[in-house]
Amino acid sequence: MKKSIPAAIVAAAALTLTACGAAPEESGGNGDAGTDNSDFLACMISDEGGWDDASFNESGYNGLTQAESELGVEIRDAESTDPGQYASNADAMVQAGCSLTIGVGFALEDTIQEVAEANEDANFALVDSAFSDAEFNPVELENAKPLLFNTQEAAYLAGYLAAGMTETGTVATYGGQPFPSVTIFMDGFVDGVAAYNEAHGTDVQALGWDKEAQNGSMTGDFTNTENGYNTTQQFIADGADIILPVAGPVGGGSLRAASEHEGVSVIWVDSDGYEQPANADYQQLILTSVLKQIQTAVFDTIESSVNGEFSSEPYVGTLENGGVGLAPYHDFEDAVPAELQAEIEDLEAQIIAGDLEVTSPSSN
Repeated sequence: MKKSIPAAIVAAAALTLTACGAAPEESGGNGDAGTDNSDFLACMISDEGGWDDASFNESGYNGLTQAESELGVEIRDAESTDPGQYASNADAMVQAGCSLTIGVGFALEDTIQEVAEANEDANFALVDSAFSDAEFNPVELENAKPLLFNTQEAAYLAGYLAAGMTETGTVATYGGQPFPSVTIFMDGFVDGVAAYNEAHGTDVQALGWDKEAQNGSMTGDFTNTENGYNTTQQFIADGADIILPVAGPVGGGSLRAASEHEGVSVIWVDSDGYEQPANADYQQLILTSVLKQIQTAVFDTIESSVNGEFSSEPYVGTLENGGVGLAPYHDFEDAVPAELQAEIEDLEAQIIAGDLEVTSPSSN
């Protein structure tokens, strides 16, 4: 039975958390340098965005190839171009005898859960979602590991930055589809804008998302850059000069729209958009990026599995453990006032210390 989106929210909140990026215990296992790990087959399935999305799929794939290079494992991948391919791609990985199969993205939740339940002798992992049953009750599978990220913490800092940098008094955000792994960015972003307003007595408007109602602007997918372009053009027409697209490669449409208007910039998500080859022509428009260290999470999960230390406990990235964060300001380094940079650094320290809690219905 196909579950609706809130299932992952309930499941993620109920599961025990572990730190993102934590190294596996020293065990002298198969992951040690010089050990032949060629009998370990690490596999990965993308969502419809594909491996070159300059976002979460690409980050996951980089973790897979890092494991191939540094651990000497064999790898196999299946690039999905349509959701209808998820099940057949997962079945192909089972038939190939994969030691560990990782699905990238919330959209693969049902597929990975179903194949994990049907193949208890193999291990699985899923980026950006936990598991649940048809009634939204949390399900913990001994052979399936969620890789989760509290991105609302870093997005909060991005929202504060945007509110401090806007010249028009209006910023905006939109998503691809209302998955928890998307709306968690938007929740943090609008809360950061609100925090700046409270601290400075300003009235910066954040278009595109209502956190309380949990609804807002969605383009409908993670592939159509034209939808991102049109959505951004409308935000610009409404006065926004800083845009946060949470839609994978669809964000490329926002960069193109921003390039046509003086003074408009974009905040990227998942990876450092400034360093992505696909964004080379638009680097000067990228204020910063809200980072989600998927590559590290994938690599560490594979390494633990190679060492015989696979665990179904969720792997959760936070500001504290470096699993999420803000990218450098790059070309905007001199444009962001030192006082604003200091405020953001102080907010980050407060979140890490537990003195400031940034919440989202989708957080872990």
